[in-house]
Amino acid sequence: MGFIAFSINLLEAPNFQNPEKTQFSQLNSNVSSSLNLSRAIVMDASISGDSSPTRYKWRKVAYGGMQPGFDDNHTDDTFLEDMVMNANVVKRNMLKVMQDSVSISQYLCVVALVVLVWTYTLRSTLNENSLLLLDVSLLGSGFLILLLTEEMLSLNLLLHYVLNVSFFTTGLYVLAPIYQTLTRSISSDSIWAVTVSLLLLHLFLHDYSGSTIRAPGALKNPNLTSCISLNASIVASVFIASRLPSRLHVFAIMLFSLQVFLFAPLVTYCIRKYSSRLHLLFSFALMAVTLTFVYSLHRLLFVLLVGMLVFVNVVCPYWLIRIQEYKFEINGPWDEAKLCFDITD
Repeated sequence: MGFIAFSINLLEAPNFQNPEKTQFSQLNSNVSSSLNLSRAIVMDASISGDSSPTRYKWRKVAYGGMQPGFDDNHTDDTFLEDMVMNANVVKRNMLKVMQDSVSISQYLCVVALVVLVWTYTLRSTLNENSLLLLDVSLLGSGFLILLLTEEMLSLNLLLHYVLNVSFFTTGLYVLAPIYQTLTRSISSDSIWAVTVSLLLLHLFLHDYSGSTIRAPGALKNPNLTSCISLNASIVASVFIASRLPSRLHVFAIMLFSLQVFLFAPLVTYCIRKYSSRLHLLFSFALMAVTLTFVYSLHRLLFVLLVGMLVFVNVVCPYWLIRIQEYKFEINGPWDEAKLCFDITD
């Protein structure tokens, strides 16, 4: 019995274990440690991946500063989806453009008639009595046209116009001696050159769609360029009047010029607003009268005026229609904001 117990103790002792079994146990423990280490590395990697910052989505906002991860001028693929081409381009009709250009030709004839009266007065073909009769007839016909075409013209407004015209005429008559001697020290060549330049400036800045003075019922006053154009015509009239021999001549020619430059645009504006057909008829009659007088004065001036009228009424509208084909306009989210309403006082 004692021998059996001693043999069991020797087998259980570490120094007497089987070497192959011991190596197998160590290898098993090493593989388990390697698996545990791999699992730990994978878990650390997954944890570190979950803790990385989330990528933000770009938003189209006007304010708020730079968005993380994007440049300040970044745009996505939807940027050009709102682009519109030729949204405000108006397709024009040739006949309508020619009809609108009649107003320009009409006023060119008005200025040509004024220059004709100046020329005949400087040549002493028209005396002061004829000029005064012409002034009275123009003033009376102008008020008659206003009464017949303007619906908003009341009796009080008509009396207001008459009172202003009376003050205006009295002031011109008082200032006529000053106008007569205003440019005595200036040579005639300089006067003609400055007068032509002022008339060209007047034609260039004139408002052909409106009036030089506010019409009854109009919502807007004349703009700045229209006022500059009117002042240029008045100065040109003063230069011409300063070359006339008598005070009555100066008064008559100044009254005629200011009536035409001040009230003729108002009369034509009222006629156009009343009836487009009447406006066309009046314009063509005015062109015919102007061409007749210019032909009697000089053939070359007649040809020049005819060429100018053809250029304004035919060539320019055709040119405008043709260049519309090459107009290219783009609108999109990059445009500045525009007000959709008028700001009035």
